[in-house]
Amino acid sequence: MALRPVRMQKVGLLGLRDEEERILTLLHDLRIAQVEPLSAEAMAQLSPERGTETLRRVGDEALRFRGLLSALPPSGNPVPRRFDSLADVLAATKTVPIDAEVGELKREDDRLVTEEKGIRDTLTLLDKLAFYPDRLEYLRSKASNFLCFYGEAKPEGLAELKGLLPAAADAQVLPGPSDEETSRFLLILRPAGADALSRAAQSHGVRLTAIPALSGTPREEWEALAQREATIAERRREIAARLKEVAAQWYPTVASIAEALDIENRKSEVLAKLGAGRSTFALEAWVPARDVARLESVVQQATQGRVYFYIVPTTEEPPTIMGNPRGVRRFEFFIRFYSLPQATEWDPTLIFSIVFPIFFGLMLGDWGYGLTILLICIWMIRGFPGARYLPRAGRNFVKLIMGPKGMQQLAWALIPGCLIAIGLGFVFDEFFGVHLLHLVFGLPTIADPLKAGNVGLLLKIAGFFGLGMVTLGFALGALKEYFHHHRRGAIGKVGGIAFAWGIAFFGLEVIESHKLPPPFDLVTDLSVVGLAVGIALLISGEGVFGVLGLIDIVSHILSYTRLVGILLASVVLALVINDIAILLLHGLGPIVGILLAAIVIVGGQAFNVIIGVFEPGIQGARLIFVEHFSKYYSGNGKPFRPFGAPRTHTLSSVNSDGTAVAGPFVQDPTA
Repeated sequence: MALRPVRMQKVGLLGLRDEEERILTLLHDLRIAQVEPLSAEAMAQLSPERGTETLRRVGDEALRFRGLLSALPPSGNPVPRRFDSLADVLAATKTVPIDAEVGELKREDDRLVTEEKGIRDTLTLLDKLAFYPDRLEYLRSKASNFLCFYGEAKPEGLAELKGLLPAAADAQVLPGPSDEETSRFLLILRPAGADALSRAAQSHGVRLTAIPALSGTPREEWEALAQREATIAERRREIAARLKEVAAQWYPTVASIAEALDIENRKSEVLAKLGAGRSTFALEAWVPARDVARLESVVQQATQGRVYFYIVPTTEEPPTIMGNPRGVRRFEFFIRFYSLPQATEWDPTLIFSIVFPIFFGLMLGDWGYGLTILLICIWMIRGFPGARYLPRAGRNFVKLIMGPKGMQQLAWALIPGCLIAIGLGFVFDEFFGVHLLHLVFGLPTIADPLKAGNVGLLLKIAGFFGLGMVTLGFALGALKEYFHHHRRGAIGKVGGIAFAWGIAFFGLEVIESHKLPPPFDLVTDLSVVGLAVGIALLISGEGVFGVLGLIDIVSHILSYTRLVGILLASVVLALVINDIAILLLHGLGPIVGILLAAIVIVGGQAFNVIIGVFEPGIQGARLIFVEHFSKYYSGNGKPFRPFGAPRTHTLSSVNSDGTAVAGPFVQDPTA
């Protein structure tokens, strides 16, 4: 478990043009190399690799098979297929003769879907027009001179609409069935009033729908359209059945060829980054240092050793892979949210995974709240079962904050903090603001956070947390500056450590003695020395900025006292909620009092639970992001994007043991 991202190495290889396709396939299936544009030094000896007519054909065929794949319903359990070369893939495309039939069926289905939607909209309108007794052709016959609309509006909106239409519009309103909330009507007017109607309808909330060109009565037309809708539904079922028959025979083939073509397309995109000679080609890529030997072994095996593999010396910033173990990896969500680390700096995920749960648990400090949030986290991890029964407004609000995957990642990260909150809740004897252990078992509450002595102790603990985090930040910053050969920067960071410890113990001495020294003692002497050495080193390492940094150091240490402030605020709010509920219970009688007290308890404690998620979560992360990361963390790293993608319908060119599959450029030892 390291505090550094995975070490990266830039490598290059020079191979024969005849083996280029095979090597790119291996790189795609290994998925451990981020192919980069060839360096200027290498390109000076080569020419840019260019696409061929074959690659353009690959693009055309890929579009064709994506269309087939989207038209055919998935069928059966396709067996992955092996393609040894691009020629094999292109040859396979010629064996699929279903384009014409599938295309015609799909186009017909699309036309029917559009017609079906129009029919449904018209049926809905005809239902609303049931109050009109005559044939619709009477309205249509006047289409050259009149516009006809069905409308809905509030009664006052309809009255205002009539008043805004000009006399030249010759508007006529046929009222329909209405109620106190909505007036329904049929509106007929001359085209001269169209603009005024549009403006009035928008300004007064009037909903208008144009009357379609139909002949019979609303009932007759409704029955005819309903019959047409049934006919369309039957034809669409026939089309779906036929597509299913075609898919049963051809879907596995189409899926495998489509995937193979997509892979060839990805390979063609990489070609623009390569260099080529008359009979050779070259590429360069970032690879995790741990995988360099594996990559070289597989490529050499596949080409019978006909590739020159070399390390590329470079000062470029490598892409970043965060190589944390599974438990710590849960907290990468927060680090990526803040900023991805650079490949050459510290990866603070491990620190965050240890410190954030402690801060969260300390600020929550109640085993009732901790247990509630823990159960909510488990519910989120299990996929939000029963979420459909929650109020729609609440669900939509949560979706605005974060997607389901993000919520699950957050839940995993909050679980350790909830467990710490439960443990501290037992120590503080806090259960939704009630000393439950004392009330039920008579145990003394010796760690009540609201007692004056305990508040002072908690503030000291929070201060030492701050001192530790600031010290760790400066220590990591000093090491980073040293590794990057910035000697003065390292000196300044060491000065920050000395000043932080000096000001912390000098301040404690003043607070406890309630006066400024002298007289001096050993602790005071050491703290004064630390202050003097720290200031000198800060100025020596960072100049005038070192002086400005002195204020930051003090404020950053003191900022950690908010750990106690948020804890006390949560405890006090819980007590206030409970006291109000008790007053209501005793002051309003048994029935009303119990009802209102229950509302206050449930609503108030639910509100405090929500605060218990947001405040400790946000403030805990902020203390790490601002007061700790600012000492050493730059971020803005480039994510590692390896060339390749997983296969589903085609076989990989790499065996499960990591060796290359025998192919066109590898002699099969069993042959």
